[in-house]
Amino acid sequence: MGIVHSQHQTINPCRDVHSSGTTVTKRYPFLISVPHGGIKVPPEVSGLCNLEVKELAHYSDPGTRHLFDFHDRIAAFIDTPVSRMIVDLNRPPYPLPPRDPDGLIKRQTVDGSHVYLPDRYPDIRLIHTLLVRYYFPYHAEVDRLLDTHAVQIAFDCHSMLPIGPLTQKDAGKERPLICLGNNGDRRGRPRRKGLVTCPPEWVISLSREFREVFSLDHEVAINDPFSGGFIINSHYWHKGIPWVQIEVNRSLYEEGESRGNGIIKERMSDVREKIWRTLTGFWERKE
Repeated sequence: MGIVHSQHQTINPCRDVHSSGTTVTKRYPFLISVPHGGIKVPPEVSGLCNLEVKELAHYSDPGTRHLFDFHDRIAAFIDTPVSRMIVDLNRPPYPLPPRDPDGLIKRQTVDGSHVYLPDRYPDIRLIHTLLVRYYFPYHAEVDRLLDTHAVQIAFDCHSMLPIGPLTQKDAGKERPLICLGNNGDRRGRPRRKGLVTCPPEWVISLSREFREVFSLDHEVAINDPFSGGFIINSHYWHKGIPWVQIEVNRSLYEEGESRGNGIIKERMSDVREKIWRTLTGFWERKE
């Protein structure tokens, strides 16, 4: 399953739902992917990284490996301990780094901090090693899970900062509490010459379910500010199984400028349970 072996330590870049051995009475036909929840720096670049642990936590999706971990209730689950600042699984493997500073192998964070020490950015051989050991195994495992498990819809799950960072297209703007992406417009419909990763009526239904369960008004957005990244688009093209990207505002379970270390456990538990009620309610109404 893509276990990564190195001289210093072993990192498992993905986790299968069936590895737990837990028996449940019903599993929903969902695949859940959590690609940005890790904060580990792989040993290959451990002496090159410029970011401290608290910064790695801030620039990840804090808490999402727990927030969306319903592995004992669904068909398949996959996540990674590796920080997105080192290998961003939701970016395409092209163009080759470092042409995109916020790409697959990053040069800088969303607010301009350097990811690597001066003159220590990985060379092309090291970039290749990172892709072979951490990037491609994740995507291969997603495809395997879709092929071998009874998945009828997949969710790529993230968190987002409450205010758009300076380098983003929504810089300085307040973000919704929930954003759902299917690569379409703000009603989930295909954009010109585009292809949506989930039927518009499904994503609209899911947005209504979020509003109802979370008691929200206009705080659930579709494809704004995020319409979906590489994971939902590439794996929809590969397999044709519907995908939705889910972004949860960190203000729902964090306090202040926490830099990824201010999770309030009670809020996290409440948000987690509401997410589960939303996903299952949406599916049961659809059926």
